[in-house]
Amino acid sequence: MPNPTATLRTSEGDMTVELYTDKMPKTAGNFVSLAKSGFYDGLHFHRVIDGFMVQFGCPHSRDPNSGRAGTGNGPDGCIEDEHPADAKLSNEPGTLSMANTGQPNSGSCQFFINTKHNSYLDWFSPGQSRHPVFGRVTAGEDVLRKIETTPTDRQDRPQTPVQMISITINE
Repeated sequence: MPNPTATLRTSEGDMTVELYTDKMPKTAGNFVSLAKSGFYDGLHFHRVIDGFMVQFGCPHSRDPNSGRAGTGNGPDGCIEDEHPADAKLSNEPGTLSMANTGQPNSGSCQFFINTKHNSYLDWFSPGQSRHPVFGRVTAGEDVLRKIETTPTDRQDRPQTPVQMISITINE
C-alpha cells in the first residue's frame, strides 16, 4: 500500500507532502492523527529561517503574535522517539522533520520543513534527541521557498503572518 500524502493549504499556496508511514509509523502516524483531527488548521508558521527551515504546529501560534508560540504540545502530549534501523533518513531539503526540545521523547505536534541539507540534525548517539524525518514535499516547492524567504522579526517570526489554513490527508 502506498504512503499517504497530505495537502498543506497555506496562505501562500499549497504543498503536497508524502508521509513515510512505512518507515516512520509513530512519527508520521502522529502527524496524520493531528491533521485528521483539524489540530493544525488555522495555526501559523512561528519560526522561519531562510537557508535553514520553516516550522509550524504549535497550538499557541493560532495567535501569530503570541510570545508562547513555539512552546506548546499537542493534545496527547509527547511521543516516543523513533529510531528504526532501516529509516536513517537525512534532513535533506524539502523533508518534513519532528521538532523537539533537545531532550529524548520530547516531540509532540511541532514539525519543520528543511530548506537546505541539515545533516547535523541526523542520528545523534543513543540517549540523545534527534529530528526524525517522516515525509518529503513532492509538490509546491515554490510555496516552500516563498514561506522561507518571508521577512521575519528578531524572533524569526514572519512579519506578515503565514497561516496553515488546513491539512488534508489523502490515503
